[in-house]
Amino acid sequence: MSSPGASVVRFEDVSYTYGHNYPILKESVFSLKRGTKVTLMGQNGAGKSTLFKIIMNELEPTEGKVVIAPGTTIAMANQAMTAEDREKTVREYFEGMFAEKIYDIDPRIDDALEIVNLHADHDAKIGSFSGGQQARLLLAGALIQKPDLLLLDEPTNNLDTSGIEHLTSFLQEYPKTCMVISHDAEFLNSFTDGVLYLDVHTQKLEQYVGDYFTLLKEISARIERENRKNAQLQKKIQDNKDKANFFAQKGGKMRVVAKKMRDEIDEMEEEIVDVRREDKTIRPFTIPVQPELVGDILTINTLTIMDPKKRKVVEKNAAITLRKKQHLLLAGPNGIGKSTLLESLVNKTAPGAKIERGIRVGYYRQDFSTLDFNKTVMETLLDIMEKKNEEKMRAVAAGFLLLGPAMGKKIGVLSEGQKGLVAFARLVLLEPGLLILDEPTNHINFRHIPVIAKALDAYEGAMVLVSHVPEFVAQIRIDEKLDLGV
Repeated sequence: MSSPGASVVRFEDVSYTYGHNYPILKESVFSLKRGTKVTLMGQNGAGKSTLFKIIMNELEPTEGKVVIAPGTTIAMANQAMTAEDREKTVREYFEGMFAEKIYDIDPRIDDALEIVNLHADHDAKIGSFSGGQQARLLLAGALIQKPDLLLLDEPTNNLDTSGIEHLTSFLQEYPKTCMVISHDAEFLNSFTDGVLYLDVHTQKLEQYVGDYFTLLKEISARIERENRKNAQLQKKIQDNKDKANFFAQKGGKMRVVAKKMRDEIDEMEEEIVDVRREDKTIRPFTIPVQPELVGDILTINTLTIMDPKKRKVVEKNAAITLRKKQHLLLAGPNGIGKSTLLESLVNKTAPGAKIERGIRVGYYRQDFSTLDFNKTVMETLLDIMEKKNEEKMRAVAAGFLLLGPAMGKKIGVLSEGQKGLVAFARLVLLEPGLLILDEPTNHINFRHIPVIAKALDAYEGAMVLVSHVPEFVAQIRIDEKLDLGV
């Protein structure tokens, strides 16, 4: 075992290229010391999850070397359960976290579930749990291993306030090394010692000491310094060019002076730095509403929920009627049945609820299962349009940073954040009369969230929203709230 303060993992000029010509990492260098807690940040699609897979030895670097301290155990909590894991029982899932059979697995499972604030029958199928509960199981699956290096990929997605509080407390007290990918600045700043920033433009890693706000200050100061240096160089270059042109016209020995000055100009031009480009934010957008909407759009008289104490399905009365320009917030703890209710509304299988005939429904699922992972981005966006118009589709896609090569990629190879942007682009092109949104901020870069909130706030159709992010909900006009936990 390495001594405290020694490196747990070290990247030595690591490069990784996806396919033939899609660079993710270029000559990346960083060192992660034992016992530190580091945030990995970067724009959607920058390659953060890819970096985790390289550390886990699931991907081989194209160039360079990854050095893991001898004897280091590593565990990673993924963003979503696999189809195979959803078929397992809770006990089978946790047994799969170990190479050898663990005979006292049940008390260990209970200890791990306690950390993520979840009570679960060990014989229950993973697929029977809600998205939020599965997120907690993913976390517990990594935590039960008590690894030397814990990798968490968007761990707050699908977690309610209680779940985030439990996770935060655990990470603050965790004595070992941890690296976290998240877009939740408040969550990150509660425990992080430093930030690794993966620049989507240069494909290089930048290492900062301090929290996310420290990173922002350092980046702003650096940009200011680079701009100031470039301005001084540009002025000097222009002065030398004017002088060189003057001397060149004099002829004779003056031409030698002019050539020497042009060589100096070339050297100064090489000194001009490529100023760091900030992550791009999606453009402000509007979700057009289905034309000629009149009367009731959605009515909910009764609904079924999972009583968390009795662990059984119960019926609950409601008196909800949504018309044009009315927004409903659906609240309640993980596992009570919010996602199930939304899905039953869309599928028209909710016995006590009705969406009026002819209403176009825009459904944003937190697991993106409404998207065909085998289709390209272009096909996915064109498919949703009633009247196919490639020019309009590309204009909308560009606003969501879906440009050039991205349009030809299959949905399945996109990052989770990029899938989210595709889902929002589809809503714009659909022009729905009813929006049903299940945790629409999951996986989305924090820069995009205010833009999305503004679009939803201005949406003029009916809307049902589920979100555990109070700061996001606070930016959206909510006309009614239905709390399933009350």
